[in-house]
Amino acid sequence: MSSPDGEAHDGGIAMTLKQTGTELTGTAGPNEDEQFPITNGKVDGSKITLEVQRGEGQVIKFELAMAGDRIKGGANMSNNGETRTAKVDVGRAK
Repeated sequence: MSSPDGEAHDGGIAMTLKQTGTELTGTAGPNEDEQFPITNGKVDGSKITLEVQRGEGQVIKFELAMAGDRIKGGANMSNNGETRTAKVDVGRAK
């Protein structure tokens, strides 16, 4: 994830996803113990969009795509006028 000053940081993400038709629900967060509900989750072909409300005024918007057995894309977080971006690359837990 890049901070407002442009400095890059490595971090993790854990997601639990459930697809019903084109609707996507579940949770996402920095690890399995800290999870937040997914809202506005949608699957359109291989394209996935979803939002996570993390705390007061902090929304993370994901634009992802299925790539084989992985989900890749980007995330944008806004919090009180501050914006951060992240690259996302997740796989199925074994």
